[in-house]
Amino acid sequence: MPIPSLRTKTRPGIACIAVALTTLFATTTASLARPDLRQMTCREAQQTLLRNGAVVFTTGPNTYDRFVTSRAYCDSWEEAVPAYQKTRDAPQCQIGFQCEEPLFRRGGRLFDD
Repeated sequence: MPIPSLRTKTRPGIACIAVALTTLFATTTASLARPDLRQMTCREAQQTLLRNGAVVFTTGPNTYDRFVTSRAYCDSWEEAVPAYQKTRDAPQCQIGFQCEEPLFRRGGRLFDD
């Protein structure tokens, strides 16, 4: 009589555990990856941004935006402009800055040569 392999007995259990952990990890990281400004106080949002330098916050049911602490987190052609958003305790909280492409380039040149 052949001896049953441990490999065949443990594989279904390991597969189930792997699927469960993957699902748990995906759900957890998705919720941690984008904090919701609507559920944070102004101070909490500012502190979160200061800790990370740049954060993508949820701003509405189907919207999100990226906020930064300084121009250092923007592309070289972008400028950091003050960004205000509604938080749990303030209708207009200055979270930090947002990177925006300026209407006119620095130095007054409108077109690339």
